[in-house]
Amino acid sequence: MALLLRKRLILIETESVYGTDPSPDGADAVLVRDLNITPQQSDVVSRDLIRPYLGASEQLLANTRVECTFSVELAGSGTAGTAPQYGKALLACGLSETIVAATSVTYAPVSESFDSITIHYNVDGVRHKVTGCRGTFVINANVGEIPTIDFTFTGIYNAPDDSALPTATYANQATPLIFKSGNTDTFELLSYSGCLQSVSFDIGNTLVYRDLIGCTKQVLLTDRAASGTVVLEAVPIATKDYFAAALTDGSLGNLTFQHGTSAGNIVDFASTKVDIGDISYSDQDGIAMLNIPYVATPSTSGDDEFSLVYT
Repeated sequence: MALLLRKRLILIETESVYGTDPSPDGADAVLVRDLNITPQQSDVVSRDLIRPYLGASEQLLANTRVECTFSVELAGSGTAGTAPQYGKALLACGLSETIVAATSVTYAPVSESFDSITIHYNVDGVRHKVTGCRGTFVINANVGEIPTIDFTFTGIYNAPDDSALPTATYANQATPLIFKSGNTDTFELLSYSGCLQSVSFDIGNTLVYRDLIGCTKQVLLTDRAASGTVVLEAVPIATKDYFAAALTDGSLGNLTFQHGTSAGNIVDFASTKVDIGDISYSDQDGIAMLNIPYVATPSTSGDDEFSLVYT
């Protein structure tokens, strides 16, 4: 029987023991967009045999792992002090979670003791269990669109099986708001509040799949280099000179924005030490726009180059 691609879902649960499936159920379902899986991603090793005739050699597969990508809407849980349903995915991207009851949930980077998750990806009754997942993500926010967090996870391959779609209980994901004036506020880049068109943020995690003899298969998070791009309306140099700031060594500043208007569905992004790069112009409706790339750098304390706060 044909499998309907529309009938898909994923379940996400934190692993208490790395690589061990915690058996998520319907209560662990996450509302996602752009859901895709590469169920077998291997390094191909050709035998490259020398023979007195033409033809391909047999290929052997090594280091078989799984990649799963999906997007979630940048929205809170709907209740202040309650983590969004996708919070476990953020933790598996090298973040910590600090909850203040009935007030806030804060995610910030860490450099050790990384969480991992198991993902159950089910397409109309065929289940792929992906254990030991760690990942990276990009925040994309453009005026007139729903801002998203776009995740990419790498995990350990397990043989798929037939398993009926579980009954999903979707919770802790509030209705998103369009990225626009009235919904989005407190934008600043290097202490200037300009006319913002878009902002992106890539946490820039480096992931390595390791399958060594005598060792456990694992996905390691080995580095982080956060960066992104801000696009805003160009202004006279006397108003704000981003060109000079880009060329001034050690000229670091802030990048902030708040998205959301109601308690439980407000997300604050903040970085206090962004370093902007070479600036370029673009055209939007005949208006000159500045495309400003940046990197987010930690202080000497470390693990503080950005934060995501849900209130």
